[in-house]
Amino acid sequence: MQRLPPLNALRAFDAVASTGSFKAAAEALGVTQSAISHQIKGLEAHLGTFLFHRQPRGIELTGAGSQFHAHVRAGFAEIERGVRRVGQDHRGESLTIQTYSTIAVRWLVPRLQGFQARHPRLVIRLVTAQNDPTFADEAVDLGLVIGRPGGARLTSTYLFSPMLFPVCAPALAARLARPADLAGVPLLQVYPSGGDWPCWLAAQGVEGIDPDRGMRFDSYDHALRMAARGHGVALAMQPYVAEELAAGTLVRAFPGCDVPAPTAWQLVCPEARSDHRHIRAFRQWALDEVLADPELAGLRHEAGSCPAE
Repeated sequence: MQRLPPLNALRAFDAVASTGSFKAAAEALGVTQSAISHQIKGLEAHLGTFLFHRQPRGIELTGAGSQFHAHVRAGFAEIERGVRRVGQDHRGESLTIQTYSTIAVRWLVPRLQGFQARHPRLVIRLVTAQNDPTFADEAVDLGLVIGRPGGARLTSTYLFSPMLFPVCAPALAARLARPADLAGVPLLQVYPSGGDWPCWLAAQGVEGIDPDRGMRFDSYDHALRMAARGHGVALAMQPYVAEELAAGTLVRAFPGCDVPAPTAWQLVCPEARSDHRHIRAFRQWALDEVLADPELAGLRHEAGSCPAE
């Protein structure tokens, strides 16, 4: 096996390559410029090639130096990930879940104690955001999302495929006989899901209605609350609106006019962590919760796999 260069030499090389200066690298590492120069010369001797062009006005990486720096940076990044992971394990076992604020408040949080009871020593952290998790810095373990986030290589677990349907206060619903009547009432739009209203209107064959003409919100929760107060018609999807429908503060504006949402609810995590025991445990618990809910269980495809999107 080839002998590796000393770690201090690699740190010195990374600092010089990153700062473009022996002096700046020395200041960053808290050593003398002479020590940095000595480390670089030793590393070049070890590799048998020059890593920097020394010029009167500064230095720059050679072709070999640039190529080697990419490997060194990747190696240090992997070590940093390992340090964070070991540090997390030392602080105690934890699971960080990211999802949208509406499903967190209206579905996940009321049930989460059941999962905590099964794993009393597990520290559960819930992060809410309107965007999907990127998993770039490993701060998040698992995402409960609708659709398929891009970026990292992910493992997806299909939960169910929701339906879209307009809801409003009972008094307003009494004025609506058919979907075309929406031309005369405010529509409440959730702009991160800006395709929902056009999707529903197109399915009903309704034209000439601008879904952006009314108030616009960054979450379903706000739109549904405004609809319950009689300020317009909002689109709902499962499981966001179950409590209001049960209480009668919201009703379906057009029963029987439900439209499949273009995307499905699912759990996502990086492929490399998909078999972690806590992620597996939460995945199974979430599936159990869906199957225990007659409404949501009825929205699962028979094959149990996420439909094409």
